[in-house]
Amino acid sequence: MKMSFRWYGESDPISLEYIRQIPNMHSIVSAVYDVKPGEVWPEESIAKMKQQCEENGLVFDVVESIPVHEDIKLGRGNVEHLIDVYCENIRRCAKYGVKCVTYNFMPVFDWTRTQLDKKAPDGSTSLVMYWEQMKGLDPLKDDIHLPGWDSSYTQEEVRELISAYGEIGEEGLWINLEKFLRAVVPVAEECGVRMAIHPDDPPYPIFGLPRIITCEENLDRMLAIVDSPANSLCFCTGSLGSAAFNDIPKMVRKYSGMDRIAFMHIRQVKLLEDGSFEECGHLSDNGSLDMYEIVKALVDTGFDGYVRPDHGRMIWGETGKPGYGLYDRALGATYINGLFEACEKAGKENK
Repeated sequence: MKMSFRWYGESDPISLEYIRQIPNMHSIVSAVYDVKPGEVWPEESIAKMKQQCEENGLVFDVVESIPVHEDIKLGRGNVEHLIDVYCENIRRCAKYGVKCVTYNFMPVFDWTRTQLDKKAPDGSTSLVMYWEQMKGLDPLKDDIHLPGWDSSYTQEEVRELISAYGEIGEEGLWINLEKFLRAVVPVAEECGVRMAIHPDDPPYPIFGLPRIITCEENLDRMLAIVDSPANSLCFCTGSLGSAAFNDIPKMVRKYSGMDRIAFMHIRQVKLLEDGSFEECGHLSDNGSLDMYEIVKALVDTGFDGYVRPDHGRMIWGETGKPGYGLYDRALGATYINGLFEACEKAGKENK
């Protein structure tokens, strides 16, 4: 596996100099953040990021994300042009060494949480989603600004988008995803890039918005649209794992065995009785997911793709982007490294 770390560019308070000091760190996961969805990324921006990483002994070979314009998801407007722009961005990224492009097909909001700084008994803080805090909220009537929602949208734009997605529903979203994949995946194949779709977070409807990348049945359906390693998964244990109906180790073993996982986001969540969840430390004992079995499934199936410690807690007085501090993600990377080493050595001894 190739250990990686999300970096938000020059505005990130965490420097590449610090990231390179994490044991076994290989790749930087980043993007061009100052270009709107539906526009072409300047080659100079991609080249600069590649150079900055190389100067620090790291490789910029994973993009997260090239955002998919809402009109592509809705199948409206100048869809063909927007898909052409997307394909051009894949080509430009590949030109500078990118091997994996992550994206999602979530309507309106990339992820939903109700609080970003829930304090745990040990004093750390983390992201949570409590259904109790969602009660009575109606974005079609109220001015709502939940954590993770794109602040560039006005409330009126949010209402229009929610109504538009309500009209097409899940099957309409599937139709538009298929059109996107049939156009984009052949370009990725030509460029030696693996497209890695991120699951919906959380993997069930919020405010009636359709969600389709949610469970084993739907992952099978998505992968079958274009049966190619270039059409693969960004398997996020925390996103899919925030629903009790998903058996995460089983799914990892299945899709890694099929060579359809290009990128692993490994993080821990603690599921609560009412379906709410809390993000927590990476260790198996901290939450509801068996991290050893997840990593063992990857090792047993010969996984050689990218891994990154996903959201971490804020610990030791660190401030910054919630979920994306240095300290707890570095601890997560170290823990994941240890699990891989243990599983790999155990596998050799059992042969």
